[in-house]
Amino acid sequence: MITTRFTETFGVEHPIVQGGMQGVGVAELVSAVASTGALGFLTALTLPTPEALTKEIARTRGMTDKPFGVNLTILPTLTPAPYEEYAQAIVESGVKIVETAGNNPQRFIPGFKAAGIKIIHKCTSVRHAIKAETIGCDAISIDGFECAGHPGEDDIPGLILIPCAADTVRIPIIASGGFGDARGLIAALALGADGMNMGTRFMATREAPIHDNIKQRLVEATERDTTLIFRTMRNTARVFKNHVAEEVRAIEGRGHATIDDIKHLVAGERGRKAMQEGDTEGGIWSAGMVAGLIHDIPTCQELVGRIMAEAEAIIDGRLVGMRAVPSGTGV
Repeated sequence: MITTRFTETFGVEHPIVQGGMQGVGVAELVSAVASTGALGFLTALTLPTPEALTKEIARTRGMTDKPFGVNLTILPTLTPAPYEEYAQAIVESGVKIVETAGNNPQRFIPGFKAAGIKIIHKCTSVRHAIKAETIGCDAISIDGFECAGHPGEDDIPGLILIPCAADTVRIPIIASGGFGDARGLIAALALGADGMNMGTRFMATREAPIHDNIKQRLVEATERDTTLIFRTMRNTARVFKNHVAEEVRAIEGRGHATIDDIKHLVAGERGRKAMQEGDTEGGIWSAGMVAGLIHDIPTCQELVGRIMAEAEAIIDGRLVGMRAVPSGTGV
């Protein structure tokens, strides 16, 4: 067993997080992840209303007795979301772990803290990590440029970003972006993190509530099968490279594009429909570079169990075996 500040602070068995994923973080996946001993997050905005989120939290509790949390992503959207109402639903449901993302969560922190909720904030830069610690977050998830979704605008990969954050903040750190196997976990720990976040990798599991065509496309993908959109609008997003994503890039490439020029292509409902119906070319869907490391579609239990077993084997075998024993020590 690998114990870190993260496992101790958040009361989970393994230093692995399934972060919030729009259209994916629902009870079936989250309960399966939690039952492995990792930490899963429901995605609040996947549910159409705060009342629906309350019901989904109850449904998840009926499927696992292990800790899980709720992700509340605060980002500009085509249709404004009632963030305060979602936050209140989280508090009233008795959830004790929240993952915030997107904009500064400061206005929600007093209410979460008063309810005894621990907060992980997703950051894409060291300056954001410092701010998160300053305003009272209990941990950060630091997202490198490799990640799915929004990697920020600094384009700093995890190999640099994670140790820079570890050198700067004192609270536990979750490494995110490009993680999908035991080698990634060991690397994250070596870089100064206390665990790793996997999003895209959990999409390619039996319990993920998306069409098998999407999962199979991830298995077939290489590390080159993602692309960046919204760059010209300074809201960069990494998504799977398909015809729709390429059309968005082409429109942006003409110059002076606005959200009105592409909203028919990037609407969340279109992407969710594509994932549910299995049309890999039907809309925008998030995926990280880690797609190049996905080669099968296991259950969550198989995936987490394999990662932890292989991680301990790397520590006890490959890494220990690299240590040179001074001659004459008798060791």
